[in-house]
Amino acid sequence: MIELGWLVPFFPLLGFLIIGFCGRFLKGKTAGYIASITLICSFLLSLSIFCIQQSGSFVSKTISLAEWISIGKFKIAIELLIDPLSVIMMLIVTGIGLLIHIYSIGYMHEDERFNTFFAQMNLFSFSMLLLVMGANYLLMFIGWEGVGFCSYLLIGFWFKNTEYNIAAKKAFIMNRIGDLGFLLGIILIFFAFGSLSYSTVFAQTVGITPGNHIIVWITILLTIGALGKSAQIPLYTWLPDAMAGPTPVSAFIHAATMVTAGIYMIVRSNALFVLAPFTLSVIMIIGIATAIIAATIGLMQNDIKKILAYSTISQLGYMFMALGIGAFTSSMFHLTTHAFFKALLFLCAGSVIHALHGAQDIRGMGGLKNKIPVTYFTFLMATYAISGIPPFSGFFSKDEILTKAFEYSPVLYSFALIGALLTCFYMFRLLFLVFHGKFRGIEEQLISIHESPRIMTIPLLILSFLAIFGGLLNIPALLGNSSMGNYLNNVFISHKSINLNSITPATEYTLMAVSFLLLLLVIYIAYLSYIENKTVPAGDEILRKGMKKLIYNKYYIDEIYNKIFVKPYEWLSVKLHDIFDIKIFDNLVNGTGNTTLRFGNLLKLIQNGSISFYLFIMVIGLIAILIFNLI
Repeated sequence: MIELGWLVPFFPLLGFLIIGFCGRFLKGKTAGYIASITLICSFLLSLSIFCIQQSGSFVSKTISLAEWISIGKFKIAIELLIDPLSVIMMLIVTGIGLLIHIYSIGYMHEDERFNTFFAQMNLFSFSMLLLVMGANYLLMFIGWEGVGFCSYLLIGFWFKNTEYNIAAKKAFIMNRIGDLGFLLGIILIFFAFGSLSYSTVFAQTVGITPGNHIIVWITILLTIGALGKSAQIPLYTWLPDAMAGPTPVSAFIHAATMVTAGIYMIVRSNALFVLAPFTLSVIMIIGIATAIIAATIGLMQNDIKKILAYSTISQLGYMFMALGIGAFTSSMFHLTTHAFFKALLFLCAGSVIHALHGAQDIRGMGGLKNKIPVTYFTFLMATYAISGIPPFSGFFSKDEILTKAFEYSPVLYSFALIGALLTCFYMFRLLFLVFHGKFRGIEEQLISIHESPRIMTIPLLILSFLAIFGGLLNIPALLGNSSMGNYLNNVFISHKSINLNSITPATEYTLMAVSFLLLLLVIYIAYLSYIENKTVPAGDEILRKGMKKLIYNKYYIDEIYNKIFVKPYEWLSVKLHDIFDIKIFDNLVNGTGNTTLRFGNLLKLIQNGSISFYLFIMVIGLIAILIFNLI
């Protein structure tokens, strides 16, 4: 069975090829069913591999498919690595991806490019699976670029809308910045270790002293790649704009594929990162800053999808913070639970948008609780989970990160707790404004509001189950057994583990109680504001001042980037165009043409039709030939 692991990425690739080449012959929802079946096959095979792994038959295995590149010492094989870390990611990509594919059959059924959508979604799945299953950095990079390309296609899927095209280009270009850093890091890894294979590279780290300058540069370059893919400061501004794509695409990007790639890459490269304390400190600072800044922006957003987008950026910030303090298992655990409740939140948002015929502004919603009860129930479960309410999945994973942050520094814990409380507030703000109170939209919307079809609500119910009980995957050692920690133990380089200050069980219980009580207080404040006082966010035309204006305008980061990078680039492009294109190349091309034309005009003078002139020229020619021969 393990030797068939290569079929996990092959199935979605096969689906892409079938739908891509035969799409014009596929009628109705056939393409959606084909795409979903390929994910079913991949998920079942991944689950089988996980079960075999749990039985103790193997821990880690490399599947060699073919030799790819062999140039001197540079040898790269097409190899897939199946170990606990890759298996977790395989289950997330195929499992969450499968539910999103099924949901999409209902959501996209009226779209004229239905078949193209599922072909691209299958290609997206294949690229992510290649990224997480590749046994060397070059294969990871191929998958890395593949998910970037697919995100460009899917974010700009409705390409007839110019704004959506701009959003797709923004995502693609900003990720190229990070990808350049990642590529340079890979090149430096080869020069430092003579190989790109994980096993060879990591084995050579045993004798290296922490703080080695080559390792520091490698990890910094890899981190730049991770910041782009996982939307962290300063490369995060593409992710909110990526909401231009269909909502299932948003769910796929945020929960199971693209934004998790940076987290996975750092966890996979833990043997390098534990040797670079400086880089880990940078990651930790960026992570906590991103978590808080994105959370504050989420407080004043009014687009249902953009609120969730900033929520994703904030939650990824928590994962980065955990990576920065060496809590790799905690980061992966939160990545897993986040995949459950964030996919659910986005698909619920899609169900709301579907019910309101495309409306996304929460100021025009309200009172949907009884109109779309399944969507409301599942959204409520996801809100509890992301807010960290016990015993939902987010409580276990976020509490574990908060505990690790306290072990690292009480100051870091305080900032992390503030971010968690902000998350709770804006999520309940979203819940109350969308589902409670009176409907604030137009009458035509109210009459036609209806629950989504079963093909959309069944995935919601399955994801809500995972959002509720997903925390059981890694119950804290204080309460039971850290099962995910034990499962991933062999992935991490134990001889270089980062030691945090241990805390007593009483302290940990106190931290849990404090965070829970503060969360209840925040929920009550949100209830008073949006249910009791019936507060509705002000319109865009209302003048805001001070911090409200700053946060509402997202700290003007896009405007700053526009002034610092975009405008100078455009100015330089115009100047270079004037100098090189117009003054040099145009003059060169036009000058060549004009010279040829003038020479032609000169030559045509001899074609005058006079026989005596022709005889005269002939005589002159003969005399010239005789003189030439005499000389």
